[in-house]
Amino acid sequence: MDNYVTGTTIKALREKYHMTQAELAAKLLVSDKAVSKWENGRGLPDITLLEPLSSALHISVPELLCGQTVSNANRASNLLRSRLYVCPVCGNVIYAKGDAMVSCCGVRLPALEAEEPDAEHAVKVERIEDEYYITTSHPMTKEHFISFFAYTTMDRFEMKALYPEGNPEARFFMRGSGWLYYCCNRHGLYKVKVDRIKA
Repeated sequence: MDNYVTGTTIKALREKYHMTQAELAAKLLVSDKAVSKWENGRGLPDITLLEPLSSALHISVPELLCGQTVSNANRASNLLRSRLYVCPVCGNVIYAKGDAMVSCCGVRLPALEAEEPDAEHAVKVERIEDEYYITTSHPMTKEHFISFFAYTTMDRFEMKALYPEGNPEARFFMRGSGWLYYCCNRHGLYKVKVDRIKA
């Protein structure tokens, strides 16, 4: 196991909830000396204590192991606040309705931050009947390509996977205004506002 809970994490969370070492120890049925050793890096909690420890510290086991808390503030499930994660190893695209703890191929993935496109990453949005037709002149080589287009509104999320040497285009049924996201394998995530196009 590459990652294991650190004493720094235990101490920070214990202090966050205004617990003494003795109070945490009592919840775990261990001695306060054991907690002190964990926090000072002179020992580690047994694996059987990870669930009780995470419960006592009000955090999930994965968050405890990586030392970071994740809080999804998107309680209303507004899909315009969605987050996208892309694995740099296999290219897997993971979508979540808000911040999440996501890993793939043994890598913890950060949520991608979308940027406004530059000239190289510009897209064209046209209306064809009741669909948005998305195209770009971006290269689609094996080394440099757009991996997906995704269109999201408040209540819908649609994605079209793209592949090297394929056509960088997608069609999405018109559902009012929203955001178009697309990802360059070299330069990251981009987004553009899509307003309803009149016929």
